[in-house]
Amino acid sequence: MAGIKVSDHLAENYEQYYEEGDSEWRRLCATQKAGSIVSLCSSLPHKSVLEIGAGEGSILSRLSELNFGDRLHALEISPSGVAVIEGRKIPKLVECKLFEGYDVPYDDARFDLAVLSHVIEHVEYPRRLLYEAARVARFVFVEVPLEDTFHLPGDFVLDPVGHINFYSRKGIRRLLQSCGFQVLGEIVRTPAKGAYVYRWGRKGLMKYYVKEALLKLPLSLATMLSTYHGALVCEKVSQVRTIRGETSSEFMGPPRRREG
Repeated sequence: MAGIKVSDHLAENYEQYYEEGDSEWRRLCATQKAGSIVSLCSSLPHKSVLEIGAGEGSILSRLSELNFGDRLHALEISPSGVAVIEGRKIPKLVECKLFEGYDVPYDDARFDLAVLSHVIEHVEYPRRLLYEAARVARFVFVEVPLEDTFHLPGDFVLDPVGHINFYSRKGIRRLLQSCGFQVLGEIVRTPAKGAYVYRWGRKGLMKYYVKEALLKLPLSLATMLSTYHGALVCEKVSQVRTIRGETSSEFMGPPRRREG
């Protein structure tokens, strides 16, 4: 896996991605995203937290406001994102580093929790980055938009948002499990109401409540009809051992699950 790097055209797309500075829309979105982290991870060790792909720092800022974690760290591929994060002076942020997209520049088991919030959908080699997250942290939180719905077009076209992977609820669970992770908890939520209102006004409020109503249906149906945010927290395999010629996995701690 050595030598893997982000493709030039994707790196160029993100280089000046956050030039506009602290975005009100991203701040509003971060309320829901940070809320999912707290909901799923507050009962787990989280004194030291690393956000991989921290954007312009809205989630870290909100986590700091919520007093989640004692020491926050950030990695970001975009120089403009790093500049904005450093300018925010987030109280609990220890450091923010620019990185090349895959190799996490920290020692093994450095953190309690690694956060990949709305990152995996942008990544060409998601398993490589997930392995790195699990190397440096005991627990890994992942959130993605569940865009693999009835409405997803048949053909791919790269847009400025930069999504290149499109997940269903089942698809993201299987990706994590195929990396040797045990899913401890899961939440499916409508994106932040404030972000809908900010972008579309009254129409956005109606869209939000329609999506909320759809969540009363079975999740498998709701997530095929509309895009939601799927968040999961996982624990890495701590030990692999062979018993009677068969390989089995032992995980740290008992399995836990939360549905929401």
